[in-house]
Amino acid sequence: AYDGRVPGPELRFRQGDTARIAFANNLPEPTTIHWHGLRVPNAMDGVPGPSQPPVPAGGRFDYEFPLKDAGTFWYHPHVNSGVQVAHGLTGAFIVEEREPIRVDRDLLWLLGDWRLTREAELAGGFGHPMDATHAGRIGNTVTINGAVRDSVPVRAGERVRLRLINAANARVFALDFQGHAPRVIALDGQPVTPHAPPDGKVVLGPGQRVDLVIDMEGRPGEGFDVIDGFYPRMAYRLTRLIYGSEAPLRDSPLDAPIALAANPLPEPDLAGAVRQDVVLDGGMHGAMPKSAGPRGPFWALNGVAAPGHSSMGHHHLEPLITVKRGQTQVTAFVNETGWWHPMHLHGFPFRVLSRNGRPAEHREWRDTVLLGPRETAEIAFVAEEAGDWMLHCHVLEHQETGMMAVLRVTA
Repeated sequence: AYDGRVPGPELRFRQGDTARIAFANNLPEPTTIHWHGLRVPNAMDGVPGPSQPPVPAGGRFDYEFPLKDAGTFWYHPHVNSGVQVAHGLTGAFIVEEREPIRVDRDLLWLLGDWRLTREAELAGGFGHPMDATHAGRIGNTVTINGAVRDSVPVRAGERVRLRLINAANARVFALDFQGHAPRVIALDGQPVTPHAPPDGKVVLGPGQRVDLVIDMEGRPGEGFDVIDGFYPRMAYRLTRLIYGSEAPLRDSPLDAPIALAANPLPEPDLAGAVRQDVVLDGGMHGAMPKSAGPRGPFWALNGVAAPGHSSMGHHHLEPLITVKRGQTQVTAFVNETGWWHPMHLHGFPFRVLSRNGRPAEHREWRDTVLLGPRETAEIAFVAEEAGDWMLHCHVLEHQETGMMAVLRVTA
């Protein structure tokens, strides 16, 4: 737990603030904190090796960084991640806009996924090759903010900003808010043109976030299910929106804009860009790395598998991609596996240019792009700061068994 809570405390700041976090490691093993999605100095990125030494048991580390962007972010360890995250080391990091949009409630759902025994204890078996070579460690119990929530109270007529964070090791969510019409206003913390989710499903891979605006247009006393139907034949009710008996807050939806102001991200210069594509391979039914043994590595990027020991102590790797500071980089992620992979880049939010050869409808900014089997996504970003930055699959069992690399930005 962070500060005795699962998930950890919700850290809230305002855009333009400087965050200062005094971290004490009382675990019996090393750890760090990675500030997922935030543009931070390399030395504050929480990666053992490239950005800082692992914080030893009983050690301390002070994190300090300016908050350039507003949005919904989160924090988690980057040492022994598959075990430490699954045990509860996650938390939300919210940076409020200088001029927030008008809503009646700002609501956070940090989605967790747990593999429990019949006694409701955390099941063992971490690092099992069956998980690592397939979809990852998917649990049997899903929580909202650390608890199983049978229902969530809402009020007729209210407008809610719902911040969704997928903090699971491996589970992908596809949420159907029955009886409601959510509008997407941000992806991975970055504003996007407000739109309805494709096919009515709000999809989040591990590490991803989605901000929604939902007008509660039900009537007092009504209830509506929120269904997660991502996995075929395994749909379940995540929770139920229950309308209280009080009179509606208003008779018609709030008449106020919901578009967020853009963050100050540098626009990629596609005409002057350099290109380096990344091919994802490995896993069950895929081309295993030649060095694969009973415990891995099982996955590779461009044929290179990160050594498994890197998850426990350091992430010192030879760079897969090298680019000059200030240069625009264009990369196509090509998933040649039969599994889902949320590919996460540290340090630099990127524009999604295309998917499967078709221009991306919203050209959204993201830090984690979800690739289905045999899918391709093309991205572009400006390499703002020198250093070694991690690129990896955020299915943590895939990351720890080969699907991790370094992007090196030279001065």
